[in-house]
Amino acid sequence: MSAPVSSIRNLGPASVDSYAAAGIDSAETLRALGPDAAYLKLLQNGTRPHFIGYYVLVMALQGRPWNDCKGPEKAALRVRFDALKATHDDVDLRH
Repeated sequence: MSAPVSSIRNLGPASVDSYAAAGIDSAETLRALGPDAAYLKLLQNGTRPHFIGYYVLVMALQGRPWNDCKGPEKAALRVRFDALKATHDDVDLRH
C-alpha cells in the first residue's frame, strides 16, 4: 500500500492537491521523482513558480524542517529553482 504525499513532513493538504493534480499521488512516487522533476511536473500542470514552495519540497524530501534552508545551501537551491523555472518558461514559449 502506498503512503500518501501528506506522510512527508511539511507537505499538507494544499500540497497534496497540487501534487495529485500533477499525477503524483503517493509519497513513493514523489520520492522516486525527486524534487526537481516533481517541481517541474507541478509547473507543467499550471502551478505558479514560487521559490519557497520549491525549497519546502527539497527540505521535505530530506526530512528536514521547511525553514532549515539557509545561507549557501539556500543560494544553491535558488540557482536550481531558477533553472527549473527557465526550462519551464522555454517550453511554454514554444507552444
